[in-house]
Amino acid sequence: MSDLMRDEELDALVRELNRGTPVSAASSPAGPETTAGAPPPPARSDVEAGDALEKVLTLVVRRDASDVLLVPGSPPVLRVAGRLTPVDAPPLDEDEIRTILAPHVAAQAWRALQEDGSADFSLRVGWQGEGAPHGAFRFRVNLHRQRGRLAAAIRVLPRAIPTLAALGLPALLADLVKPARGLVLVCGPTGAGKTSTLAALVGEINRTRSCHVVTIEEPVEYEHPNVRAIVEQVEVGTDVPSFAAALKAALRQDPDVLLVGEMRDLETIAIALTAAETGHLVLSTLHTADAAQAIHRVVDVFPAAQQAQIRQQLALALTAVVSQQLVPTADGRGRVPAVELLIVNAAIRQHIRKDRMESFRNEITLGKRAGMIALEESLARLVRAGTITIEEAQIRANHPEELESLLRDQGTGDRPFGTGRDSRL
Repeated sequence: MSDLMRDEELDALVRELNRGTPVSAASSPAGPETTAGAPPPPARSDVEAGDALEKVLTLVVRRDASDVLLVPGSPPVLRVAGRLTPVDAPPLDEDEIRTILAPHVAAQAWRALQEDGSADFSLRVGWQGEGAPHGAFRFRVNLHRQRGRLAAAIRVLPRAIPTLAALGLPALLADLVKPARGLVLVCGPTGAGKTSTLAALVGEINRTRSCHVVTIEEPVEYEHPNVRAIVEQVEVGTDVPSFAAALKAALRQDPDVLLVGEMRDLETIAIALTAAETGHLVLSTLHTADAAQAIHRVVDVFPAAQQAQIRQQLALALTAVVSQQLVPTADGRGRVPAVELLIVNAAIRQHIRKDRMESFRNEITLGKRAGMIALEESLARLVRAGTITIEEAQIRANHPEELESLLRDQGTGDRPFGTGRDSRL
């Protein structure tokens, strides 16, 4: 972490919290008491001007940060253009973090934190007055524990539905949502932009097709207006108890397109596969590096006796796998996506059935004319364009030797691959 930021408002906030009366550790984690069997009281959906969280979120928006981390023993830490940047302020302790967050956390979120170790919810903030951020912003809040203490990660949710072009993604990804049925997976590590890619794909459907879209998310991040499509957005933890329950219900609601925020468990995966086989277009994400890992992740969720059947279902249902990473730009001002695209054809279906996912790399190379893209080729293009550095490309390549060969063949740079300093340092 580098480039300490000073902000007088946040310094004042921390001093104010140090003087205030912390919320007691005994009462806060359980949330407010509720009558047995009665629904918990709703959390405040708006953050009031002048409250502690409002001051933190104002700083986040003013600094154009994507996230803020509230961790005991550290000052608030912003993520700006992909880099962590601590605010020049005193460290927060757990009681101060609880004081900041407690007025906005519903009883069900406290329960989820206790039972599952993590809880997610969203907030909307509308600022007014001179010097305030313009308009309303939404934030995703993740509560969790580390070293037995409360911590939080808060992400700014974009206010507009992105397009593929605005995200820097290949235009041919729009073709993935033209079929009426099938399974499209978007893969990548946490923070790789998978949710934004799904939002852009739903936006493409919404602009071009008259259909019924049901999204299942935890929480809802992008809010889709109805354009040509009817888009219903179901939030796990608010509208339904689980992804599997939401997916079962959605199949009784006459959907054409289903978006499943994440396929986490056997039941959700099984229902999603069946839906894709039976005439629905299903979009979802997995936390894997590439298509081969995605197939293994899905299959390995099931008992050994069922895995051959699941490979057969995947071979029939899967239409494409998009694997992506966000790479810092050479000028340090932002991040751009590097993408691998596997389009399922007859050869790939056979590889899935026979459990030969190691053959995907060769099929992607052979499938360039059909629009397939290898991650290393995407990285090499960004390096040749001067958009990212060689060092950043090397860090993110699944097969660094292939990237080195691509760059050497193109005569990129005047020094050996993988040496020297990152130009941003």
